[in-house]
Order: sequence, then structure tokens, then C-alpha cells
Amino acid sequence: MRTIGADAGAQTDESTLGRVTAGIHDMIAGFRCAGTGRLVKAGVSMTHMHVLWLLEHHGDLPMSHLADLLDVSLSNATGIVDRMEERGLVERVRVPDDRRVVLVRIAAGGLQALDEMEAVKQDRLLSILGHLDEAQLEGVATALEAIRAAVVAELGPDYLSGHEHHLPRTEGRD
Repeated sequence: MRTIGADAGAQTDESTLGRVTAGIHDMIAGFRCAGTGRLVKAGVSMTHMHVLWLLEHHGDLPMSHLADLLDVSLSNATGIVDRMEERGLVERVRVPDDRRVVLVRIAAGGLQALDEMEAVKQDRLLSILGHLDEAQLEGVATALEAIRAAVVAELGPDYLSGHEHHLPRTEGRD
């Protein structure tokens, strides 16, 4: 037996913990692959999606800051943005007060790609959950609430806030 969480005092078997962590990793990888296939066929790479998620989360970004967030050189980031701009996913805008600064902004095509990705993930998740009965769904909901509380206890209350950009876009949300 191994104690999980110093403060929790909970005991669990190593094999149970292994099954849980392996299951979570497998599901995340499966969702990531399943949700991107259609976009990749349309010319939107995983790197492009990462840039779009960063821009949606942070807002317009100077090219240098985007390069830092991507952990790539400025010239590499410029090439990525060039290709994304050609596909209508992002646009470059100059800061009126300092025309040397170029901001990268999500364009209409980028918003459409984000919406499509979220719709695919939502549809897939609902389809998967449709295989569970009410008691199983209740168990999943209870387990997710416990995991959420553990994440907050481990990483702080702000960690799970600010991720509304991962929710399906609605009329009132830009």
C-alpha cells in the first residue's frame, strides 16, 4: 500500500494508481488524436492549433512573446505565422503607437478552426458518455469532482479558472 497525498491520508494500491494514471493518459491522447484528424486534412496543423489556443487564451500577442510561448526562435515563429496567415487563421496588426511592434491576432478562419475542434471534442465526449448508464455517469461526476478538488488543493484555486476558452463557443462568447 502507498499513501497518496500527504494531507489526504488516503491509501491506495499501486496497481490501482497505475490503472488510473494510464487510463487518463490514454484518454487524453485519444481525444487529442481524434479531434485533430479533420483539421489536419484541412491544412491546420497541431502547431497551428497550439498557436490558436495561445492567442485565444492570451489575446493578441507580439511576435516575440508568441515565439517565447512556443519555445521557438523568432524566425521560426514568423514562418509559422506566415503559413497561418496564408490560410486565414491569423492576421498581423501593427500597434498604432509603435509601428515596429507586430501583434498576431486570431482571424475569422482561426475562430472557425477552434470552434470546429471544440465541436468535434464535445460530440465525441457526448457519444462516449452515451455508453454509460445513469449510475456510471453519477460515479464519473463524483470522481471528477474529487479530482477537481485535488487539483485545486495541489495547484491552487486559480489553476482551473481562466480556461473558458476550452468551452464550446456560444453567441455571447467572443
